[in-house]
Amino acid sequence: MIWLLIIFPVLLAGLIQGLTGFGAVTTIMIFFPSIFPIAKAAGIGGVVMFAGELALTIHYRRSFKISRVLPALVVYAAVATWSVHLGDVLDTHILRLMLGALLVTLSVYSLYFKRVDNHQYPWYIALLFMVVSGFFNGLFGIGGPLMAIYFLSLANSMPEYIVSIQGFFVLDAIYITSIRVSSGILGTQDIPYILVGMLAGGVGTAIASRLSSRLDLAIIKPWIYRFTGLAGFYYLLF
Repeated sequence: MIWLLIIFPVLLAGLIQGLTGFGAVTTIMIFFPSIFPIAKAAGIGGVVMFAGELALTIHYRRSFKISRVLPALVVYAAVATWSVHLGDVLDTHILRLMLGALLVTLSVYSLYFKRVDNHQYPWYIALLFMVVSGFFNGLFGIGGPLMAIYFLSLANSMPEYIVSIQGFFVLDAIYITSIRVSSGILGTQDIPYILVGMLAGGVGTAIASRLSSRLDLAIIKPWIYRFTGLAGFYYLLF
């Protein structure tokens, strides 16, 4: 049963992330806390999608702009380094409610009130996205939704958006996983789960990659915002 609860969620997560650019760990964290402690669930969830994220980054490498990704990563990683140790101190239920409310609000705003095409967020809003995302990534391994919207606001095409968010996740996974390993959250006993998860995530991502190359960014944008809201409702209700 434990292998089924690893393979199915990660396969689904790879499909979702390959189509929307994020949502893998959100999907994984619906299932993994039932079989792992929450900190370990977040750690394994953050690693299993690495192969799929790297594959998408390589596939769309011609559209990758390191100058767009690196500043966001520095802020995001700095906050995540601090918050990764706060899970035993803060009331995580309250934090999940706060995150859920924020994601639902942002989803509704982006869908109904804000014209996002070719419209970048002010620097202080972008900075807030990075700080909030890094904070929740350190706690739960969930930092994708706000960063997806940030990179989406900068992108002019589907490949440009996908390679920015996936390249960001690749660099983040390398860094934050090293923090979790050094903190004892992840260890050698988790390697079998990670390898099986990587295989399942790679299959899901490969399927999504074939589909996303045929989709126009203008079509996929509303669905990304809807999925953001769906993730928010999940955190509010569960």
